[in-house]
Amino acid sequence: MSLASGEGLQFLLRWFHFLAGITWIGMLYYFNFVQTPFFASAEPPVRSGMLAGGLVSRALWWFRWGAMITFITGWLIIFDKMGRQYGFEGFFATSYGWKIFFGGMLGSLMWFNVWFVIWPAQQIVMASAGQVAKGGQAIPEAAARGQRAGFASRTNTLLSIPMLFFMGAASHLPMAEPTGGGAKFGALILLLVVMAAAEYNAMVGTAGAGKKMLSTLNGTFWGGFIATAILYFGLAIILH
Repeated sequence: MSLASGEGLQFLLRWFHFLAGITWIGMLYYFNFVQTPFFASAEPPVRSGMLAGGLVSRALWWFRWGAMITFITGWLIIFDKMGRQYGFEGFFATSYGWKIFFGGMLGSLMWFNVWFVIWPAQQIVMASAGQVAKGGQAIPEAAARGQRAGFASRTNTLLSIPMLFFMGAASHLPMAEPTGGGAKFGALILLLVVMAAAEYNAMVGTAGAGKKMLSTLNGTFWGGFIATAILYFGLAIILH
């Protein structure tokens, strides 16, 4: 296999996809498993120091650019598979294609949350902490934006569970091939409904079961495993 060949291109894309993905998801888990619980118990001056002192901004740099490179390389892998190996229709005529597509769409929603929800909100939170550290007043909207970023980050943690499942399942977990157009349409609707429900809860949910689920890591884990089961068994039934 030459690196200049089609297979070589797939290898390079996968390599950079893995490197960036490990960086992104590693930072996501750091924020949710380490930093957020620490902030919950730390004194306000400690939290403000970490926010204003550059630790969080540096972590967020690796977080958002890891997400961007993962997003770009992931879709390049899919488009290369469609164009060189399967063709567009052929790709969606395989269970492999649908499993990769499910993983890619879940990852894309996570990417969207990083760049258009979490990062803008965290910029305001860090700016507010910087003003307070200099003796100024906090930015009024910082608390609400920080809470929304927290919901989006927990939602990404939840979605990472089915996302990683489908990426691994694509080549290693057998599933029936699609039986026709109705099966493909049903698979797409299933995916969109689960994604819409998760994102609605992240963007709008401030009370009730959705907030309670995302307020703890145990709840977030259970939500992720339940979403995985719904998507996997739903897809298996639809494609059968």
